[in-house]
Amino acid sequence: MNYRQIIAVDAMGGDFGPSVVIAGVASAQERLADTRFLLFGDQAKIQVELDKFEGLKPHTEIHHTDKAISSHEKPSSAVRNSKDTSMRLAIEAVRDGTADAVVSAGNTGALMALSKMILKCLPGINRPAIASVMPTYKDQCVMLDMGANLACDAEVLTQFAVLGAVYARVVQGITKPTVGLLNVGTEDMKGHEELRSAASVLSSIEFPGEYHGFIEGDDITKGTVDVVVTDGFTGNVALKTAEGVGKLSKVYLTEAFKSSPLAMLGYFLARGAIKRMKDRVDPRKYNGGMFLGVNGVCVKSHGGSDVLGTENAIMVAAGLVTNGFNQRVAAQIEELMEQETFMSVVGM
Repeated sequence: MNYRQIIAVDAMGGDFGPSVVIAGVASAQERLADTRFLLFGDQAKIQVELDKFEGLKPHTEIHHTDKAISSHEKPSSAVRNSKDTSMRLAIEAVRDGTADAVVSAGNTGALMALSKMILKCLPGINRPAIASVMPTYKDQCVMLDMGANLACDAEVLTQFAVLGAVYARVVQGITKPTVGLLNVGTEDMKGHEELRSAASVLSSIEFPGEYHGFIEGDDITKGTVDVVVTDGFTGNVALKTAEGVGKLSKVYLTEAFKSSPLAMLGYFLARGAIKRMKDRVDPRKYNGGMFLGVNGVCVKSHGGSDVLGTENAIMVAAGLVTNGFNQRVAAQIEELMEQETFMSVVGM
């Protein structure tokens, strides 16, 4: 069979390892009939899970290794001891051209460090960013960086804007995505120097999106812009805060409906609407942090992901490959570097 794409999967990554990863691959394969999967990890453990999905077997190839990177290991130590681990071998498959993308639920710091070391950055990209899709009032937005770079200068923030805008165009189908810089206020004088400098750059150049200006935290869920750009420190805090608010809301809602027989009756009558709401904000449907800017498609699945979350992470990787994301980013960065305005503003 001629496969449209090949995806390398770190089968040992995440809190549950092959038991969840293989089931997620099986679910994704039903939607990606023309995709082959390279499974990296302990063959005996993988085979036990693979035997549960006869339809998946013809589309897989196991690459055995009994070494894996712990989710609790420091990135520096993980990189030093990464030889022949399931994560590293999966990334190397992309570098060597035997796979089009890699998906792992393993150690985030190690995955980013190894991806940068093995795959390198795309030409013109200083630092890759972790991007994620967030639900909004309108639909969804893409936000980056979510934790890879704690501090960013104006040039890096500008590159993040290009990465996010290209993603919104080629994957989400938005012709002219709006881009906002996350700040403590919308006024021009607000924020630190790097943010104000990035705003000056984005206001002066041509890039795949349309610069909206500064946005505040509540603009993320409002859907004020299609692409939210920030440094990794702020982005990670915003992400974890949003996750916490979501869990808190669920607790409060559950307590409210259990507070009295009448409230329980109200839940019974409204359960269809509540289910639709839960489905819309289900974090598993937004699982799959994209390492944008590395010279290869790399997607990080949440360590605690279940089957649905793992499936979605694989679908994210497949979408980036199918839409030729990296090729389009490279072309846009090349155009950006040719603009005198950009070169003069960033001091190059």
